[in-house]
Formats: sequence, C-alpha cells, structure tokens
Amino acid sequence: MQEQILTIRQQILEAKSNGQKLLAILLDPDKILLENLGHLIEEINQSPATHVFVGGSIVQNTILEELISGLKQKTNLPVILFPGDPSQISPKADAILFLSLLSGRNPDYLIEYQVQAAPILKKTNLEVISTGYILIESGNETAVARVSKTKPLSRENFDLVLATAQAGEMLGNQLIYLEAGSGAKQPVPLKMIELISQNIEIPVIVGGGIADLHGIQKAHNAGADLVVIGTAFENNSHFFDS
Repeated sequence: MQEQILTIRQQILEAKSNGQKLLAILLDPDKILLENLGHLIEEINQSPATHVFVGGSIVQNTILEELISGLKQKTNLPVILFPGDPSQISPKADAILFLSLLSGRNPDYLIEYQVQAAPILKKTNLEVISTGYILIESGNETAVARVSKTKPLSRENFDLVLATAQAGEMLGNQLIYLEAGSGAKQPVPLKMIELISQNIEIPVIVGGGIADLHGIQKAHNAGADLVVIGTAFENNSHFFDS
C-alpha cells in the first residue's frame, strides 16, 4: 500500500502530538543578496531548522521567485510563504500562511487582503494554512505595526491575548502565531506562551525578538510548537554555530 504523504499542516500537528519542537528560519527578500544565497542555504541546511518562511511586511525588490527557486533546488525543507500582502504570493513555494491579523482592527489585514488573495491562490497548488496572527507589544514600533497601522496587544494583558487566540481557534484558524515583530526589543513573554498553549488545541507559532539559541529553547519549553528566527539569523548566518 502506498504511504500517504502528509500535508505541511498535518506534519505540524503530528509533531505537536509527538512533542517534537519545530523551528523556522524567516527570510525577508528585501534583506537578501542573491549572490549570497548559496552560502545562506548551506547554513540553513546545517542548522536545526525544519521549515523556511519567506516574506516580509513590505517586499520592494523582485527576487521572490528566484529566492524560492534557489531554496527549492538546494534544500529539502518546506518553503512556506509568510506574506505581508497578496503581491508576495508565489506558486513556487510549498504552502502559505493565510494570515488574519486578529490583534488589530484594520479591515485590510483582517479580511480585505485575504479576499484579494483568494482567486490568486485558487490558481496555484499552494497548501493554504489558515493562521491567526497576533501582534504582541515588544518595546518598540515594529514594521508589522507600522505597515498594518494597528497597535499590538499589551504584553501584560494576558486575558485579552488568550481570548483573541481562542476566538481565532473558534473561527477555524489552524495555527495561532504570536508575534513580537521583526527586530523586537523583547520577545513574547514566556508566561503568555505557556498560557496560550495550555488553553487552545491548535499549534502555536512564536516569533520576534528571539536573539539566541537559549531564547529558542525557552520559547519551546514554554509551549511554542514552532519558533521563528528572522533578524538574528539575518544579522549572523552563523547563528547556529554559537
């Protein structure tokens, strides 16, 4: 009998069920030089990463397709789009986090961009993973807050963050993403990660402000099923060598 191939979402669910912790490296096309891509992919392949996310709040250059093609040629890791808007959709990736910014009340990021993206996605074979995206206050204004024109939720208001995550789960989101933001001064509080992970059934992604391997481990130990590293890896491609 032919073995059934799991979708990326099913793989994440299986990892959660088995207690396996996942790690994604986020690559922002605006911060990458294609001539350095070979070295970058070598570092990714030697790292403990299980996924590669591609995207940014604003992508102004035109290397998205080439970046994804290079990744697909030289790494076996799933390449997942993490888009700031519908212009960042590429059929060359494996999947897309279909994000809804639950922490804000800007309708563009709650539903408008999703409406624009839907007919585009219908013409691709991308696996669409519905993701509730919750921005958490991190000590400075991040690109996500600036571009989306929304305020993050207070890092001290655990009840509101929990209710928002639970509402996302009830709406049918398949993942909840707790985001401090690119270049955040402070990561998502560990107690908050613990509270959310213990009170929803779907996997929890955590990113932003995690600066070292110890930070990854602490987020995992607090209950994050998948941790995302972006800025720290961008600034030091030997991040995992330390």
